[in-house]
Amino acid sequence: MSQNTKKVQYRDFTTGSISRQLTKLALPLMATSFIQMAYNLIDLAWVGRLGSESVAAVGAMGMLIWMIHSVALFSKISAEVSIGQSLGIKRFDKAAIYASHTTTIAIILGAIFFAVFLSVPYLFIDFFELSPSISAEAADYLRIISYSIPMVFMILNFSGIYVGSGRSDIPFYYNAVGLILNIVIDPILIFGFGPIPALGSAGAAYATTFSQFIVLVLFIWHLKKRDGVFGYFPFFTTLKASYTKVIFKLGFPVAAMNIFFSLINMNLVRIASIHGGHLGVTSQTTGGQIEGLTWNTTEGFATALGSYVAQNYSANRMDRAKKAYAFTLKLLLSLGVLLSGAFIFYGADIFSIFVPEREAYMAGGDYLLILGISQIFMMLELTTQGMFNGIGRTAPPAIISMTFNAIRIPLAMILASSMGVTGVWWALSITTIFKGVILTVWFQVVQKKIISK
Repeated sequence: MSQNTKKVQYRDFTTGSISRQLTKLALPLMATSFIQMAYNLIDLAWVGRLGSESVAAVGAMGMLIWMIHSVALFSKISAEVSIGQSLGIKRFDKAAIYASHTTTIAIILGAIFFAVFLSVPYLFIDFFELSPSISAEAADYLRIISYSIPMVFMILNFSGIYVGSGRSDIPFYYNAVGLILNIVIDPILIFGFGPIPALGSAGAAYATTFSQFIVLVLFIWHLKKRDGVFGYFPFFTTLKASYTKVIFKLGFPVAAMNIFFSLINMNLVRIASIHGGHLGVTSQTTGGQIEGLTWNTTEGFATALGSYVAQNYSANRMDRAKKAYAFTLKLLLSLGVLLSGAFIFYGADIFSIFVPEREAYMAGGDYLLILGISQIFMMLELTTQGMFNGIGRTAPPAIISMTFNAIRIPLAMILASSMGVTGVWWALSITTIFKGVILTVWFQVVQKKIISK
């Protein structure tokens, strides 16, 4: 039996119920996104009991880890789209080769960033202009969490491989195991238990690193099984120019967009630190994690939409892709109204769950109120980005995102100079509205060109 006709474990999305298939694919992805968000929220919830300064230290380092996740999207998105499109035309041999190439790239990138963050932590910490005591605590946290960086690259890459194959349930199961471990270990290492000493915020870093290690082991175990997603593919291979070129074409715009996004937000945290002190840092970093409720819901469906559209687009079933887009928009915008209302009217109450200091949760409530206004537009942007990714045109979302994210810095500086730290939040909300509207209009233009061909 030839390589491109053998039976492999994947889901065919070119026939059948669109809403049922898309929901079945998206729900595990949403759950996985929530699990990844929950790692940070759980850390912040426990660290919040140590004080708002510790939250500022961990939160600021969370911005750096966000940047790492953005870089890791290079191999993840490449795996999702290249494997999804290969399976759409029944080229299982090409899917396996792409899996090997994205895994190799993930290993190389993970090793590089691990070495940099471990060896020169203050090179990044000093950027945030934190107080000396908070900077020292942040450095301890970053040195420990650096050991999880290669694992993050591998886990996200393997998740992309499974999502591209329509098996979004596997990443959910394994990440759920890691989250449960983190929930159990976090308070023990942070506050101590019996002979185990209290490690403070460093304990949160140890808990996350160990949990990520277990998740990685589970992924490797499943992929090495005979009946794994492709039967077998090498984790490390000699990169071939033709496949690497496709991977860079697919992954670079998305990764560049998200890296740029994370760098912009690091600068915004710095501005918040200047105008609002450690409470400004706490508001943006913790508030950003809470805002992940809408972000990760949308990201899960957008990722599913991209994988779904990749198969149908390559199989010349653009009619199904359009219906999937319409279904996703209706569902997410309805949910967005509810979540926006919660942030606008109950922001301070929600924030107080994670940081119980009154001054901190009142400032955090202002953040959620202002960002709540733009949540629906953020959902519109990410959903449309999923459509662009699915048809292999990852550049337009990157252009829109990078342009308006860049505008955030001067806009935040102007508004903060007259409004204080809330000016930073308004800069975030205003630019989010523009991104959602413009990207959606751009896709309508592209869609007409595709249909006219």
